[in-house]
Amino acid sequence: MEPFKKLAAVSLPLLRINVDTDCIIPSREMKKVSKTGLGEGLFAGWRYTGTSGRRINPEFILNDAKYKDAQILLSGMNFGCGSSREHAVWALAEYGFRAILAPSFGGIFYNNCICNGLLPVVLPEGDIALLAEWIIANPAENQLVIDLEKQIVSGPEVIAFHFDIFPQDKEMLLRGFDMIDMTLKRQDEITAFEERDKKLRAWAIPHRE
Repeated sequence: MEPFKKLAAVSLPLLRINVDTDCIIPSREMKKVSKTGLGEGLFAGWRYTGTSGRRINPEFILNDAKYKDAQILLSGMNFGCGSSREHAVWALAEYGFRAILAPSFGGIFYNNCICNGLLPVVLPEGDIALLAEWIIANPAENQLVIDLEKQIVSGPEVIAFHFDIFPQDKEMLLRGFDMIDMTLKRQDEITAFEERDKKLRAWAIPHRE
């Protein structure tokens, strides 16, 4: 995966609460088990009019030209709640989002983000509202900066906000690692354990004829 260290990008304010994974990508859009081909289905229930075609809904913010290059999504509390479908994260990532800012996330969705290189940032609701207000009032200057190493979100005229993240999650994102990479990082320890275990529990080691 692509490492995430520092991102300066356009942000899109979608300040809705309880945006569940079926809103992020409806089940009818999940026709693949791969991570590709899902971007068009992102927010399909809001993005398009009707369920059988791709007629654009001009009222939905994702279709606003001001936000066409957005890589940072701002949303309300409990973002990514609902079913555990990993397709929701894949769709967001394929569309181009690299980070999501919200007061809280669905637990499984949060973990899926980390495992797929998408940074979930937890900020207080008031801080999210302030950032969104500034973005809407200053469309020509819409650029937020997320520094993962310093754990700070900032904008040209907005005070910087610090966010917390678990050290292992931070390492995975900074290095572009998935869970397999994190396991292989401890290969020497795993091998040493196996060698010790062979001596302590020889009876448990399969014998090949």
